[in-house]
Amino acid sequence: MFNKLHCRKILWLLIFALVLSGCRFPNKNFRSNQQASNVEVIDPAQRANIVNEVDPNMIRTPAGASAFDLESPLRCHVNWNSQEMITTLPYDMKAFNLTRNGVDNPLPRYEVTGFSFKKMPAEKALLKLTKEAGIKLVAKDAPYPNISAENLRGELSEVIKIITDAAEIYYTYNAETKTLTIGRKTDFTLYVPKSRPIILALLDVMRGAGITDITADWSDYSLTFKGDYELQKKIQKLLDEFESNPKLIAYDVSVFKVIPHTENEDIDWQQMLQVFDFGSVKTAKTGVIGRILTTSNEINIGTLYSFLERQAFVIQMAEGKFVVPNLWMSRFDIGKCSGDRMPETQLSLLAKSSLMPQNRLFSDITLEGRDGQITQFSIRSKLGENFLIIGIPNEIIGAQPDKSQTVVFIVPRVIKTAKKQN
Repeated sequence: MFNKLHCRKILWLLIFALVLSGCRFPNKNFRSNQQASNVEVIDPAQRANIVNEVDPNMIRTPAGASAFDLESPLRCHVNWNSQEMITTLPYDMKAFNLTRNGVDNPLPRYEVTGFSFKKMPAEKALLKLTKEAGIKLVAKDAPYPNISAENLRGELSEVIKIITDAAEIYYTYNAETKTLTIGRKTDFTLYVPKSRPIILALLDVMRGAGITDITADWSDYSLTFKGDYELQKKIQKLLDEFESNPKLIAYDVSVFKVIPHTENEDIDWQQMLQVFDFGSVKTAKTGVIGRILTTSNEINIGTLYSFLERQAFVIQMAEGKFVVPNLWMSRFDIGKCSGDRMPETQLSLLAKSSLMPQNRLFSDITLEGRDGQITQFSIRSKLGENFLIIGIPNEIIGAQPDKSQTVVFIVPRVIKTAKKQN
């Protein structure tokens, strides 16, 4: 009997021990070394960087499809052997047409009498106006500016236009859903004359204004883009200037990467004054970084290449052209005319030009990288003179090897426009 009792006690003790071994104690001090080594503590200040980190294995559009560009055949070829300094371009003024896209049904025909409000956000004024008409209001990017009005009268569509114009916003109406949608931007299509220099000029002007999402249709010579009131006014002002036969300035551009033959040595640009006749380099102006030279045509693409090859390996990164309407700002993205994904091809040239009497040209030229402006020059020249930007160290754009430089050669030309007489 004793033995059986004793065995039973031992058996219960074993069962109790097994149960306890499977339990987890909420003891804050209980932690094995192995558990501690598997826990990674992340500093809250670093969490944003971890969340925004780009996965290198993320599926993207293949590079070949991303690089497809309909502009390339027109923009990325320069005939350096035959360059006319002045050309004349005829065009049909009636071909210009700026239109809005999207659904925009006529508003219901209600008569508005004595509608007033004071220092009220535009969306609240419109809500007050449309509520009585049973129209739903959608404000995509409110709040909008405060405006005031007193005793507005007329049809509903006329009063809504007065309010949206005052706030510099756009509206569209969907009759099926009885919804009025307002917003700061809208979709436009700009139709232009069938002229490649003109459509290139308008593309470059819009890019100079920071508009990059533009679709060009080269069959009907149109540009589709999203814009606000400010951009619409700029484009309309540019179109109005075509009434008076404006001049366009075309810049032919070649971008080189030069790597000195001897490691850790620099390009001796002073030798240009020995190799070329005196006066071939007309002026030299210092920028934030680098210098810009104005030269005679003795220093052209061929003679420049020969001069550089004596001291360095010369790699042409890109060549192309962009067009600047007189007194306007235009942008040329160098990577559009390069098949290589190199730091140098991420540069952009911005130019604002004005043509002065006696074919004198005043140019503001800016070189930009991914992180903003690299250098800027304001230069006065004569038609027939070229620009040469030198001394842009490639370290500033993350390129290697050390002592390599980016060189930009620019030839300005003038395009005179001539409106057709109908």
